[in-house]
Parts: sequence; structure tokens; C-alpha cells
Amino acid sequence: MADRSLARKVLETEAAAILALVDRLDQRFDAAVELLRQCKGRVILTGMGKSGIICRKIAATLTSTGTAAFFLHPAEAIHGDLGVIQADDVVVALSNTGETAELLHLLETIRRLGAKLVAITGDPKSSLAQAADVALDCSVAEEACPMNLVPTASTTAALAIGDALAMTLLVEKGFRQEDFAKLHPGGKLGKRLMRVEALMHTGAHCPIVRADSRMRDVIYEMSSKGLGMACVVDGPGENAALLGIITDGDLRRHMERGGEILDLRAADVMTRNPVSVLRSTLAAEALNIMEQRKITSIVVADGDRPKRIAGVVHLHDLWRMEMF
Repeated sequence: MADRSLARKVLETEAAAILALVDRLDQRFDAAVELLRQCKGRVILTGMGKSGIICRKIAATLTSTGTAAFFLHPAEAIHGDLGVIQADDVVVALSNTGETAELLHLLETIRRLGAKLVAITGDPKSSLAQAADVALDCSVAEEACPMNLVPTASTTAALAIGDALAMTLLVEKGFRQEDFAKLHPGGKLGKRLMRVEALMHTGAHCPIVRADSRMRDVIYEMSSKGLGMACVVDGPGENAALLGIITDGDLRRHMERGGEILDLRAADVMTRNPVSVLRSTLAAEALNIMEQRKITSIVVADGDRPKRIAGVVHLHDLWRMEMF
């Protein structure tokens, strides 16, 4: 049986390492965030070994939240890749000891170019920390490794500091849900954060009829647009106001009552005051409304003019979004 007591010790040690960072969040952390916020170029993460792996994750988190960032391998940098560092960049260097030779070799170039340097290190008195514009203390009392050798608690703490920087920077830069969706168009999270305006049928693809339209023309409009409904408006043009909608269900109900439906006008058949959403509504929210009300299409209203039609979203459009 696995030694669960050791596993618990690992988790407790790493959790303690992260909690110990809370009291170290001071003006140095603020200065690091400000350097990243004011960066006109790219944020370049660099570190060797396990620290390099953590750098890649931090770079990915920054990039996905609106800050251009990438990983630069320090060994490859001193063998020809130093040219990627420019004067308006901010370099974030990760080293537990603060004495990693490959990182120290980068210092002269960083200083010569005028790029800013943020150090995340376990030794605030190290060469790397002393050379940095801002040095963040990421020291840990012990590694989670039973031999106190394998980077475990130290890399966890460094990753946590990176996440703290990225999330604070996200707020400082005013990064919003819609910004996240734009940067993640292929992911399920991005799909769920998509607004209905990105999915709605508009213009010639939106089924619209006037209140005095004959039902023959209404049915043709519904069939040709293929959304199982038509919006009924009070007149021609873009400024026409929404009066109601006619759905396939409305047609069936009127036919069941008897009489010749083709003799009627759109106003005679339509459902007044239909459910609608604003173009800024999240797609996931619109899907929830449609499923709860058991409707297959929903009108998207213009945000500035609630009775004006911006478009129509069909249930299938939202289901396709959920499939990704």
C-alpha cells in the first residue's frame, strides 16, 4: 500500500509554502505588477530545469489573459537567441538559488539593452536578486521531497507567485470576460463566454415580416430562412419595432382550431411580447433561457433600442457551441 502519510506530508508542505508567501506581498510585488503593466514590448520568462517548466506555465497564463509573453531558454539564449530581448521588454527570471549560471550570463545583455528585470528567487541576497529591478522572495522552509532535494515546494511556490502576478495584472489592465473569449475561440470556456451577437442570424438571414403581411408570405419567409419562426414588426426599415413573433407552433395551433390560416395576417397569428435577449447576453445564458422556456429561437434586441431587432439565435446555433 502506498505511503499516504508521505503524500499528506507533501501536500501540507506545499500548501504551507504557498501560505507563507501571503505575508511577503509588499511594495516589491506592487512594483513588479507595475513593471509588467507598463511593459511596451513582451514579457520574457526564463529559467533552467524545473524553473523553466514553471516559466512556460506562467508565460502561457499571461498570454491567455492579454499580456504578450513567451519562454526563453537561458542556455539557448547565450548561444544565439539573445536577439529576442529588446529594450522595451520585461524579463522575468526564475531561480531558486538565484545563482543559476545560465541566467547570470544574461544579466549583462539585459542591462546593456535597458530591458527591465524581475527576479523570482528563493534567496533575496543572491546575485540574481541583487541585479534585478524588482526581486520577489519565493523562499520555502523545506522541499516536499523526503530528502529535501527535488524541487517541489519551491516550484509550487514560484508557480503560485506567477499566478498572483498574472491575476493581479489581469485586473489592473481591465481584462474582461469578452477579452478572454476572443483569445480562446476554439476552447469550450471561450465558447461559453461568447456573446449571442457572435452567433445570431442578421440582415437578409433574419426572418422578418410586417404586421399586415399575408400568412402566405409569412410562411414563405419562415421556410426560406429555416429558423422555424418569423419576427413581426410594425413597419419597413431598420427602425421598425418588434411587435411579436410567429413560430411553427403558432401555425400548428391555428390550423388545429380550423379555418383558413392563409386568409389571416401576421398580426392575427403572432405571439405578442416575445422573449428576447440583448446582443451582449452570454450564449450560455441564452441557451439556458431557451431550454427552460422550451423555445427553439430567441430574438436578439438592440441594446440601445430594446424593441429593435438585432438578430435571431436558434437553439441549434447554441447546441453547436456546446459541442466544442
